[in-house]
Amino acid sequence: VQLQASGGGLVQAGGSLRLSCVASGGTFSTYVMGWFRQAPGKEREFVAAITWSTYSTYYSDSVKGRFTISRDNAKNTVHLQMNSLKPEDTAVYYCARRRRPRDWRTPEVVDEYNYWGQGTLVTVSS
Repeated sequence: VQLQASGGGLVQAGGSLRLSCVASGGTFSTYVMGWFRQAPGKEREFVAAITWSTYSTYYSDSVKGRFTISRDNAKNTVHLQMNSLKPEDTAVYYCARRRRPRDWRTPEVVDEYNYWGQGTLVTVSS
């Protein structure tokens, strides 16, 4: 399975970006997909996740109300729409596929994902 993330860049505080992640080489439609981020000197942290069919979503408190995760199973793609960006959102953003199919338990746990994209850098200036 390969995950290719894109859409990062430099944006001013209050601005928006839309990240995309395309999956190839494996099954997509039966797995939870997640977005995580890692700022310099910090551990990777959960941002958002979305289920495989009902498209239920789950967000970290730090992004709730500002970010929206979505997916298109026909295109093997997951998106992260980021609005009202803040300097503290600056990080490398990673998309990830869940380790087990149809498994929605603890979507925020990093170790429950075993396929990761290469990351895309988001920089928010103040």
